[in-house]
Amino acid sequence: MQETIIETNSREETLHFGIEMGRNAVSGQVICLDGDLGTGKTVFAQGFGHGLGIMEPISSPTFTILKEYDEGRLPFYHFDVYRITSEDEMEEVGFFDKCDNGDGVCLVEWAELIAGIIPADAIRITIEKDPEKGFDYRRITIRE
Repeated sequence: MQETIIETNSREETLHFGIEMGRNAVSGQVICLDGDLGTGKTVFAQGFGHGLGIMEPISSPTFTILKEYDEGRLPFYHFDVYRITSEDEMEEVGFFDKCDNGDGVCLVEWAELIAGIIPADAIRITIEKDPEKGFDYRRITIRE
């Protein structure tokens, strides 16, 4: 597994990193986002969607679990599993259908909560704060 570390120092830099990842996304990818509350997972997801060519506002689907976007160059399936209580619930929201059909890209916020069903080839991204390096500093670790 290859590990890359990116450091950002503003919301805009984190957004731009997401844009670049979205521009390079391919059908069938599963991107897992982990990190504490307020680290920038949704900012990354917004950039990712823009990188796919989605212009509508992207918000975290915390209460709906899944939000689908079809206007970009690939279908974008944005999951937020913070409120999921078991991995079994993911079948009800269409997780396996979206991840297994390969026509789009899945981005899963709070993926560590469903670690047992994440595909082995998923890209895992962890976003962390370090207050000693500044309020807006983020360490983004990518494992592929």
